[in-house]
Amino acid sequence: MSAISPNGAEEHPIGLTLNGQRLTLQVNPWTTLLDLLREQLDLVGTKKGCDHGQCGACTVLRDGKRVNACLTLAIMCDGAELVTIEGLASGDVLHPMQRAFITHDAFQCGYCTPGQICSAVGLAREGRAYTREAIREQMSGNLCRCGAYSNIVAAVEEALPLMTDLAPPQRGPNP
Repeated sequence: MSAISPNGAEEHPIGLTLNGQRLTLQVNPWTTLLDLLREQLDLVGTKKGCDHGQCGACTVLRDGKRVNACLTLAIMCDGAELVTIEGLASGDVLHPMQRAFITHDAFQCGYCTPGQICSAVGLAREGRAYTREAIREQMSGNLCRCGAYSNIVAAVEEALPLMTDLAPPQRGPNP
């Protein structure tokens, strides 16, 4: 059932699973997933970078696939399973990709890091990263102004084999 927001606009109900928790929310039709996460749900790990889908700082996982939250309308996520940087760890146990980023010092200022990590987890699920060059290419939508790319690639390389429960079996480019 639609509702009217305080600004007089019609809100629409959506149901989604966010970091393992089932939620029912009212959203305006123009609300982006990024704004829903940051402004309504106070999950500020997902960063607003360019707000045009060019930097990847807002990358989250929707149904296991990488999406730019700034380009995704919240209403499009009705029925979806979303995972943000806040949902990757299991309690105090970091996700393998998070541990690898720390081990390889794959961040400097840290602003892009949540999007980089979510993108890397999505990349692992896609199962298309066979080489360092493939990792670089598949991560090219996530920019790092500090230039930590070699460390990011090393972190992704280390974590990929640890994520066998998420990714299809790794095969070479010519199976």
